[in-house]
Amino acid sequence: MNKPFSFYIGLMSGTSLDGIDAVLAKIGPNGETSAQASISMPFQPTLRKALFDLQSPGPDELHREKQAANTLALAYAQAVEQLLKKSNLEPSDICAIGAHGQTIRHQPHLGDMAYTHQTLNPALLAEKTGIDVIADFRSRDLAAGGHGAPLVPAFHAQQFASSKNIAILNIGGIANLTLLSSEGSVRGFDCGPGNMLMDAWIQEQQGNPFDTNGAWALQGKVNEALLKSMLSDPFFAKTPPKSTGRDDFHLQWLQEKLGNENLQAEDIQATLLHLTAHSTLDALSRYAPQTEELLVCGGGARNGALMNLLKVKALQFFKHALKISSTDSAGIDPQLVEGLAFAWLAWAHQEKRPANLPAVTGAKGPRVLGARYPA
Repeated sequence: MNKPFSFYIGLMSGTSLDGIDAVLAKIGPNGETSAQASISMPFQPTLRKALFDLQSPGPDELHREKQAANTLALAYAQAVEQLLKKSNLEPSDICAIGAHGQTIRHQPHLGDMAYTHQTLNPALLAEKTGIDVIADFRSRDLAAGGHGAPLVPAFHAQQFASSKNIAILNIGGIANLTLLSSEGSVRGFDCGPGNMLMDAWIQEQQGNPFDTNGAWALQGKVNEALLKSMLSDPFFAKTPPKSTGRDDFHLQWLQEKLGNENLQAEDIQATLLHLTAHSTLDALSRYAPQTEELLVCGGGARNGALMNLLKVKALQFFKHALKISSTDSAGIDPQLVEGLAFAWLAWAHQEKRPANLPAVTGAKGPRVLGARYPA
């Protein structure tokens, strides 16, 4: 007889490099998932810098990457300890931890030589927490010819599917869309930069890790020539399945688009805000024009300027009224959706259930994802 539910922990640190979201998930025998508790823990500046520096080639990379993997595992373990304490649970109460790690390379376009690398020492995390760890979720999909991303659409389908045509927009460092049709089909893909370029620009110009509520962007005016130049990037014209990351969108990419233009810094920030909104809605209108409702999750859902801009720009892309709200309206804190997804992916691994969607990633077929590190 199946147990009525099990506890899993999902650990997520995304492309934004801002910190760790740890979520305690209660998962039923058919994968129904709910958040029981959560904590968010910012990265220590030294860890954030180490992970950021690893996004680009540099000296002594192998040693620096292994040190960062260990430091991240220790930070993850600390987050798990805090979450268990908050929940009055013991390690023995948890079936497994689903740990994403930190993406430092994503190269899915190289055929049999394709790879993606999320730095983490899962063995150390299992040792420190006393809980089985499931990690390295993306590699198996790549081995089967997929992009290894995005992985959350299978979870989105589990949580949000309805009788309507719904889209889920996750705005982390990268923005990705899950398209759920009223007939039950599921598609999904990365649609471009989310918060990543806005975060990088304000960090360089003001030393702030992100633009709180889009306040700085609202001080500027969109530069249409720059926006057009950025939207001409070949990534936006690619047809799904497709995925992207810091390998494609970064400060050097922005500088190349700026050329010798001498624009006000806040105008550049405003234009980056429009880039995220425009590229997302353009992709949605092209690949799911019948969408009735857009649910937004990730850190971008807390950016009031971005949420308002999505609503305004939707009038340009859709002939019908597109309802836009955060996943709060569906009962899930937008900041917790990805953490819950990786708890669910750990559950799927333990249950030996395939958790990739070939229509999303381009893989040859369904595959069980992740590698297990016993406590």
